[in-house]
Amino acid sequence: MSNRLTDQSSPYLLQHAENPVDWYPWGEEALMRAREEDKPIFLSIGYAACHWCHVMAHESFEDERTAALLNEYFINIKVDREERPDIDGIYMKATVGMTGQGGWPMSVWLTPDGAPFYAGTYFPPTRRHGLPSFGDVIQTLTDAWQGRREQIAATTERVLAAMRDVSATAGGEGIDPASIDERAIVGQLAGLFDAANGGWGDAPKFPQPMALEFLVRHVDDTGDPRPLMLVEKSLTSMADGGIYDLLGGGFHRYATDAKWLVPHFEKMLYDNAQLARVYLHAWQVTGSDLFRDVVRETLDYVLREMRDPRGGFYSSQDADSEGVEGKFFVWSYAELQELLGDDTALAAKAWDASRAGNWEGKNILHRVTNPATLSAELGVDPEEMARHLDSIRQRLWQVREKRVKPGLDDKVLTSWNGLMLAAFAEAGSALGDERYLEAARSNGSFLLDTMRTEDGRLRRVWTERQGSNLNGYLEDYSYLIEGLLALYQATFEYRWFAAARDLADIMIERFRADDGGFFDTSDDHETLITRPRDLQDNAVPSGNAMASTVLLKLAALTGDSRYEDEARAAFDQVAGSLQQHPLAFGQWLAAYDLLAAGRREVAIVGDPLAQETLALLDVVRGAFRPDTVVALQDPENPSDVPLLEGRTAIDGSPTAYVCEGFVCRQPVMEAEELRAQLDGS
Repeated sequence: MSNRLTDQSSPYLLQHAENPVDWYPWGEEALMRAREEDKPIFLSIGYAACHWCHVMAHESFEDERTAALLNEYFINIKVDREERPDIDGIYMKATVGMTGQGGWPMSVWLTPDGAPFYAGTYFPPTRRHGLPSFGDVIQTLTDAWQGRREQIAATTERVLAAMRDVSATAGGEGIDPASIDERAIVGQLAGLFDAANGGWGDAPKFPQPMALEFLVRHVDDTGDPRPLMLVEKSLTSMADGGIYDLLGGGFHRYATDAKWLVPHFEKMLYDNAQLARVYLHAWQVTGSDLFRDVVRETLDYVLREMRDPRGGFYSSQDADSEGVEGKFFVWSYAELQELLGDDTALAAKAWDASRAGNWEGKNILHRVTNPATLSAELGVDPEEMARHLDSIRQRLWQVREKRVKPGLDDKVLTSWNGLMLAAFAEAGSALGDERYLEAARSNGSFLLDTMRTEDGRLRRVWTERQGSNLNGYLEDYSYLIEGLLALYQATFEYRWFAAARDLADIMIERFRADDGGFFDTSDDHETLITRPRDLQDNAVPSGNAMASTVLLKLAALTGDSRYEDEARAAFDQVAGSLQQHPLAFGQWLAAYDLLAAGRREVAIVGDPLAQETLALLDVVRGAFRPDTVVALQDPENPSDVPLLEGRTAIDGSPTAYVCEGFVCRQPVMEAEELRAQLDGS
């Protein structure tokens, strides 16, 4: 029997539409019923690719007895954290505050007015692993609501007071960005680094693309090669580990071990967007063929499996297939033998396969040696060895494609698409790959044509079933602006710049906080128990951090000091935290880099198809230049980008103008002269 989730857009909510639990989506209908019947709310938050969400759903939400208890004593609300990051963020803070940890599935019990009084994550159906059973929790909270209201009231007051304190102290540090010691931050990251395996932390281990991005930027700014060793070790270890899909390309969410071998098998759009970009930048700095190949394989995976025909990118792929985690991705040794025959031993040697397996009796294929080493050991030509291994990979991939695939969350989120838009635009430009540029153009058009309202505001989510809906959040605006600016600088098509500037103006108007920085929700958003304002980066950048990043870029492209003023005001909220907790403020460190190192502005005037113009552009695009913004003026089709105002092609020849720190250099018409200016020689 269906419940109230059957008409929802979220694939996660639709997964629960046939539960016997009388689920409501978040909204006034559920909240009003809770108030009218004086019942507490059971709020369950998760997402479609979440393995333990599936486990709890199967164990508890599909169970008739459990559902009957929930339906009798609670108003039950199911939320997709990806559609409603505001609700997720608010109650995640409460969960962490009450339990010391958080995660998904998130289980929170609220008073009818939305105040949390008990929280946790996964609860098993019977007591195990030190966790109470879900049934015990239901009974205990039912008894408390019916007989100990004063205790619940005291708890909610403590929790709300703590949440208010966090909000009140979230910003206002007012520390001069110039006082930040970037070398000390690099030193702290080096001190926390896992030298044996790359990355930071033990199990579970997350990729940390924003921290890696900062280190690549630091190398570019200072020429200090030491941070590059951290980057190369991390990126190589991840590319060689099971967290990377050797056959199909793309990264899984995280590793459950410290060595990157065993992934949590879900694939998220935002991870692959950020990692493709940092691998691209590392390739530009190092010239590593491995890093370039990872970029291509990751983006090709997204084009093949995560792209809607209209141009949007889907959100995630599940960890499970046929109800088993990782089944789609792993291999028994017998399967490899049957498929590969005489090539089995070579594949096993290259990719760590054995009869015993490296995970639960199966094999997670990953690189343990490279073709050059194998060719030397076996006396085979290196190029021939590389071709042979690629052929084996292709055979395995083709067979794997016939398996039952993991579930797909096919909703399109504006914010995550903005991240992927930036990755495709930059990769298309740097690699000279028109496929990627066309994917970026198609995505940009889809987002601007589908996700904007008539008054220019953004929507959060789109599905084929329901079109676009839900108010856009700060991250939707800031991430999309980032993608549009990358697309403008890859194509110099004015539409993208104009849209980015329009969205930035709306972002400032609707999200700005009086004491500096931005709220996560607009000024006309639904009123919740608090207005969220999350400053720390998590798996995705803080909306505030990305807003600061894009506003500094716009300041350079427009000369409008208002954008820089807003970015500085936002930065004042966190400046004192960067040195203390750099792993939690990676995108802020990128914004700091733009703020402290300054932005170099390059204006090029010339026929975009002329070889001389292309030679100038190749200088800008041929290296990693994170602090450089570039604009192109076609004399035959001029645009209104302010950076180009007053620029002309000297003597009719393509000309480049370089400015930095309110000082402009002599215009140049030769590529090598431009290179000398940009490289500081």
